[in-house]
Amino acid sequence: MLHGFTQSGHSFEIKTKALKKSLEKAFPTAPKPGHLKEYPGGLELVYPTAPIRLDPDDVVPNSSSAPGAGADVQKDGPSVQSEAYGWWRRKGDAQPYTYEGMERGFERIASVLQEHSTEPFAGVIGFSQGGAAAGMVASLLEPGRRHAFETAQAKGGMRYPDFFVKDTGYIEETVHPPMRFAVSYSGFSAAMANAGLYQAFYEPKIATPMLHVLGTVDTVVGEDRSLKLVESCVSGSGEGGKRVVYHPGGHFLPSSQKAYVAALVNFIRDVLGEDGGSGDAPAEGSKKEERAEDMDVPF
Repeated sequence: MLHGFTQSGHSFEIKTKALKKSLEKAFPTAPKPGHLKEYPGGLELVYPTAPIRLDPDDVVPNSSSAPGAGADVQKDGPSVQSEAYGWWRRKGDAQPYTYEGMERGFERIASVLQEHSTEPFAGVIGFSQGGAAAGMVASLLEPGRRHAFETAQAKGGMRYPDFFVKDTGYIEETVHPPMRFAVSYSGFSAAMANAGLYQAFYEPKIATPMLHVLGTVDTVVGEDRSLKLVESCVSGSGEGGKRVVYHPGGHFLPSSQKAYVAALVNFIRDVLGEDGGSGDAPAEGSKKEERAEDMDVPF
């Protein structure tokens, strides 16, 4: 579970408590009804914290900064909360710009992947900057992606992150098997920041099945940036092709509305090839989402 810019693993876990509870109910331990045959131990969500501690200048961008370009929010106020971290910082106000510290972000993620190498993760889920990172992580672990980076690097592109390479003594491989699925809430494509530098994440297109959840009135990450990530994916699993779900809200993760939790549960069951029938059907008038303005962290 990859948090957004200005959050932490701890704060993200608190804010997604309702989603975590719903997923634990949908994917219980065996032999309870609805358990996944491949994962009899049930669900475990891991919430790492990004390595870059942020300061007020990171959280309160200047007037020339486009919303969502590097930070996830703009916040009025004199100070930053203590649990404000990012996977990278945006460097520059005009395109093309770069994401400073991305290597440190990937180093942190790679260390988490290595810690769980004996019991690999099935998927990666992220919000906003974390949603963008989720797509990148899925991409980096795919077969052939390192070659794509080497080709792009010769033309000025980013180097494949060394932390994602494991040298066994006989052959170099990734630190973790390919993800079976990825989910991006209000995520975006880094290629819109600097196509030449980050294009190898998306060309060839991301083959890992990916669900995209977008807010119809998200003013922080524009729809064009999110759809750029959607277009960079081969497809979702199933006959519906690319998986895109819209919720009638802004820049937040709808963790308590049954319709959107069900979309996630059904997507996971679909890509894992198990139809447990445990997801709740979409319903109108379900619990109100947690709005960005109601949260106590800048987000």
